[in-house]
Amino acid sequence: MNSKFKRLEQLNVPAPKADAKPHNLDFHNQTLSDEYHWLRDPNYPECNDPEILDYLRQENRYFEAFLAPHQTLVDTLFEEFKGREEESESSVPFVYRGYEYRWAFNKGGEYRQYYRRHLETDVETLFLDQESMAKGHDYFVLGDWTISPDNRFLAYAIDTNGDERYTLYIKDLVTDTILPNCITDVAGSLIFNNESSAIVFAKLNKDSWKTQFIVYCLLNDIAATMPDESNKIEEHIVIEEADDSFFMAAGLSSSEEFIIISSGNSSANEIHALPSSLVSAKPITLVKREQKMIVTADHAHNKFYFLANDTHVNARFVSVSDKHANFKNWETIIAGSDAQYLKNFALFDEHIAIQLSELGQDRLRIIKGTETQSDGQNKSSEALFPETLYSISLGHNSEMSQGFVRVHYESMVTPSTVYDLNLNTLELTLKKQKAIPSGYDKSQYITERLMAKSRDGEDIPISIVYRKGFTKDATHPMHLYAYGAYGIGMTPDFSTMDLSLLNRGFSFAIAHVRGGDEMGYQWYLDGKLDKRNNAFNDFIDVADYLIEQKYVSKGNISISGRSAGGEMMGVMVTRAPEYWRSVILGVPFVDVLNTMLDETLPLTPPEWEEWGNPITDPKAFDLIKSYSPYDNIEAKEYPPMLVTGGLNDPRVTYWEPAKWTAKMRATKTDGNLLIMRMNMGAGHFANSGRYGRLKDYAQEMAFQLLAHGVKV
Repeated sequence: MNSKFKRLEQLNVPAPKADAKPHNLDFHNQTLSDEYHWLRDPNYPECNDPEILDYLRQENRYFEAFLAPHQTLVDTLFEEFKGREEESESSVPFVYRGYEYRWAFNKGGEYRQYYRRHLETDVETLFLDQESMAKGHDYFVLGDWTISPDNRFLAYAIDTNGDERYTLYIKDLVTDTILPNCITDVAGSLIFNNESSAIVFAKLNKDSWKTQFIVYCLLNDIAATMPDESNKIEEHIVIEEADDSFFMAAGLSSSEEFIIISSGNSSANEIHALPSSLVSAKPITLVKREQKMIVTADHAHNKFYFLANDTHVNARFVSVSDKHANFKNWETIIAGSDAQYLKNFALFDEHIAIQLSELGQDRLRIIKGTETQSDGQNKSSEALFPETLYSISLGHNSEMSQGFVRVHYESMVTPSTVYDLNLNTLELTLKKQKAIPSGYDKSQYITERLMAKSRDGEDIPISIVYRKGFTKDATHPMHLYAYGAYGIGMTPDFSTMDLSLLNRGFSFAIAHVRGGDEMGYQWYLDGKLDKRNNAFNDFIDVADYLIEQKYVSKGNISISGRSAGGEMMGVMVTRAPEYWRSVILGVPFVDVLNTMLDETLPLTPPEWEEWGNPITDPKAFDLIKSYSPYDNIEAKEYPPMLVTGGLNDPRVTYWEPAKWTAKMRATKTDGNLLIMRMNMGAGHFANSGRYGRLKDYAQEMAFQLLAHGVKV
């Protein structure tokens, strides 16, 4: 590869080699040859094939061989990261039903410990001891947890292998004992009924990673002693989803009078309401899937509230009486518009908080009163924040009667901050800002919002941060990141880890490409299906702009992305390899065509809404084939690459990064390093402890720095 930069070369030890085994698929008069198809275990989600496991372990040993001579750099980075973490960090408490709740880390601990303090007696107890619960597990993640309305029971769900199939437990907080029976294959939120006698949750199909049911179980059954294993806890089905492309979820409304049930994909939602006082009742249908709208729903003030994109792509905010909840009776509170993209809301006794964005910048507006104006143009007041470039999200607002809305705030130069915004005065009260024990001087860093012109005339936002003294003369290295899918926007957040890049002279930039929702919902639509190439073109156009403006030079850019962002990285490798100094493909969705052709995978049918259905649509087949990274590997030179995966990953299956690595190593013509780290005991989100994650990131950053010739 022609470059003025020295590349990170392959190791002196032999690289793993996966056997190429003929395997063909025929679709639309075309034959797909996939010589590494065998890396998919036919017994998936189990992976017990000795040949597959042996290959993955060989790759891990090769990765370890890369790390060995550079362990000092990895350790240095880890200590830098760790030094920016408060060892005994604790959260801002919230109050709910007479108790104050908070989490805190033990000094040097990996997992949050959860406490509650009785407001009358001032007695605080540890009710979720994750440090003890995680012992004996290589992987441990706490999912949702919730307290029953009578304050007696705790429901919590845990995952101990990364497959995101949680196990539900109920703990009696009075006796400090866990009820004898647990429930497997649980997902999402946990909701108690009003009487604290039943628990409601989403249930995964036993054969696939799909939330197919909303069910409830009686606590008496969970507490009963079962005489034998055949006497299972009865799971009462509230509602079942028959469409393989729809996933179900449930959550408690702000009023706590209803359990809101959503079933949907990326194109349509169906919304139901189940009285939380009668979970055995038939749910009320509020929005039908045939209406083809994306909806967020809640209930308070004897009304249902919705964000819905039925009249405008950027959504309108509406309400309807819960006595006459027909779609025809919806009343507009905030009309949809091109200027503002409505994203979320929180309901209070006398106010409504609306999170939105304007031209890619987050905003928060407060509506006083809960009655709809006759003209549908309710007046709102905007909260003012300290900076012009920042991100916000609504925090845990536990009680409607509280006089504030809790907001999480940060920017690329401001650490994570918690504010309480007074709903009447709009005054911000600082509750917490993340401490950086090893020291941080905000004044030494600069952030900008840039706009790159795309090849089709769109302005593509770029968020960038660098240290003072950075010169725009094309001499500094850059790390460029993107996601660009599913309507998930990348926000300009603070990263304690990326300070290690900035302090070594790098800039860090986020390309807000189409496919996310940074510039509104249309931004998402313009980067999916037959417009998918917009996202890839945007990324290259952003790189060209940064090169033209002398933030960096061509070939001195490291890039990374995870999951669908890993797909982006794969396309960048195959289409524009000469741009990149190194590439990190995290759990990358690189085998797009083969995955979309395999309808036995639980995520494939819903994913057709994102990428198209290549089984039935020849045009979708041709388009996906044209960009699917795995299908576009050629005999040419590529930049150094680090690929990661998780053996238990239900989102991007382990064989996608494995097949990519095997095929790329067998095909490429350069001598640049290609390594893969396959986590054999985790899933999509890698290591679970806070320091375990830092170790992973230290390894990845070491690879990145070494690719740029930085060894300290």
